[in-house]
Amino acid sequence: MNKTKNYDLTIIIPVYNEYENMERLEKKLTGYINKARMKTCVLLVNDGSTDGSLGRIKDICERNTNFFYISYDSNRGLSTALKAGIDNTESRYLGYMDADMQTDAEDFDLLLQHIGSNQIVTGIRARRKDTGFKRMQSKIANSFRRRMTGDTATDTGCPLKVMWTEYARRIPLFDGMHRFLPALFSLEGANFKEVPVRHYPRTAGKSKYHLWNRLRKPFADCIAFRWMKNRYIRYEINEKEL
Repeated sequence: MNKTKNYDLTIIIPVYNEYENMERLEKKLTGYINKARMKTCVLLVNDGSTDGSLGRIKDICERNTNFFYISYDSNRGLSTALKAGIDNTESRYLGYMDADMQTDAEDFDLLLQHIGSNQIVTGIRARRKDTGFKRMQSKIANSFRRRMTGDTATDTGCPLKVMWTEYARRIPLFDGMHRFLPALFSLEGANFKEVPVRHYPRTAGKSKYHLWNRLRKPFADCIAFRWMKNRYIRYEINEKEL
């Protein structure tokens, strides 16, 4: 049996070459789990790390009964890691955060206050601690995405999110889909809410994003999403005899 079924919330954390952050991540998450609003576990997804992160992941899961992991050999990217986590989660709700320690696990409780009436609740990074150039890139990408998709999300790059697992399993998944979660949920008629959360500068490890994958790829993905949105299949059965 999938052990996440015994929990109300599974926090999915993709890990790619975050060896230096794993000790802090374990400490923060164990502290949060002990006082979380609902029964919570952590699912660490090793996205083909080459820096020893997998060894640390295994050690963390051996020490902590509420931590689990899945792993694959090659780096497939954030969207694949998130999909793998969704596919292997059976709790009622799932959460998502990055392993870079730029958000605070305790802020999940801020999002969970609204999860009863919203199928997806995401964070907005208040007083972002990134560089001005990085914030400018995100502002341009978010503005273009909103025009193309029609969603109202202001900060899809914030890695702190909670979702209904049953809805997460329904959404169409593709490389780059992590940037479009509110828009993808809207295709299923989901309610969406944003909540301000804390944000911190990266103090260990290296960012996996740069100008190329922060701007060019999202622009191409927006065009693909718009095509898909116009052709998305929707139907409701009002009578049946099976």
